[in-house]
Amino acid sequence: MAWTWRYEDPTGAPIVPTDSAPTQEPFPNQADAESWVGEFWRELLDAGVAQVTLLEGDRVVYGPMGLSA
Repeated sequence: MAWTWRYEDPTGAPIVPTDSAPTQEPFPNQADAESWVGEFWRELLDAGVAQVTLLEGDRVVYGPMGLSA
């Protein structure tokens, strides 16, 4: 099963970030997904993403997790 991040606005509604957002591919495991968001959270915030939710396939693993410092 692939791990992905759902990008959300401050209310939790899913959003499509601006073109400046870093792109993500499905991750093979939770650790890789968490490392990626730990590296790119500032760029996601700058692209209009307020929070993220981690998904394994269609299942919510956790979130929403705010990106503001």
